[in-house]
Amino acid sequence: MAGTYTQLFYHLVFSTKNRQPFINEPIERDLHKYIAGVFRNLDANCIEINGMPDHIHILALLPPKIAVSDALRDVKANSSRWIHDNQRDLADFAWQDGFAAFTVSKSQVESVRQYIHDQKSHHHTSDFKSELIALLDRHGVEYDERYLWG
Repeated sequence: MAGTYTQLFYHLVFSTKNRQPFINEPIERDLHKYIAGVFRNLDANCIEINGMPDHIHILALLPPKIAVSDALRDVKANSSRWIHDNQRDLADFAWQDGFAAFTVSKSQVESVRQYIHDQKSHHHTSDFKSELIALLDRHGVEYDERYLWG
């Protein structure tokens, strides 16, 4: 085959350090825009981004040249630096080590996009811990709960 043809959609989830509620309403919109810009700089497409004060969900289309872990390393490092440079009251801000990443088929992109869009209403009935465990279980990802929140 003469070319490379891919369509690699990912549902990405990561939290603030110790799930602290750092992402308050005043910075949330600008943080999401900044993160989308980091994805653009990676030649990736941030399709949807939303979350809660203690975590973020992203639906992204990544190019094959970049590993998911590399993309999230760059997103976390750059967005953390942006928060420290622009939000002096968040000097203790940090992202938790690790992340969850799930592949998304083209047929499920819209439902995942809507799920992420509806994060605020979804969390009226479910906390982050329950949500993450449900996502891991739904995708058949093995985990040891003793190390899930470390």
